[in-house]
Amino acid sequence: MNRKPFLPRVSPRAAAVAAAVGALLCLPLTAAPASAGERATCSLQEGLDLRDTIGNAFTKALYCDNLPSDVYGRPSFDAPITGWLRLTPSWFTCYTIGPRDTQGNNVWYYTQGDQVGELPRIKGWGNVPAEVVKIPSTMSHPVAGLPRCPWY
Repeated sequence: MNRKPFLPRVSPRAAAVAAAVGALLCLPLTAAPASAGERATCSLQEGLDLRDTIGNAFTKALYCDNLPSDVYGRPSFDAPITGWLRLTPSWFTCYTIGPRDTQGNNVWYYTQGDQVGELPRIKGWGNVPAEVVKIPSTMSHPVAGLPRCPWY
């Protein structure tokens, strides 16, 4: 007697959620600093439509490997934490100037964290210091072509 194998019925939404969870489980949760033998990867992408929660729209973003980091509500280490970067790579929509980080950079990049922090209405949008963004040795902060944030 030939029986068909039992296959449970799965909705398209459940299948999509399962696929997304499976993909996330394969991603690294943190990024280690690039060693001398590793190369950081960055690319500037245009033609995007990114909008933050306070009405700013961005058409460019810098996609780079990054270190895990707090995301600050303004470019300052004493600002409220609006989110966290946990995954890599991340995108950064613009740059501004703030206090120097431990590497001496005063450039800060605007992004949206992977996880929302103390101000849920902001949905994780905020700033990270340049030392978080892993750029190739042929680039410098701020990365050429990325616009300055409109509120500088």
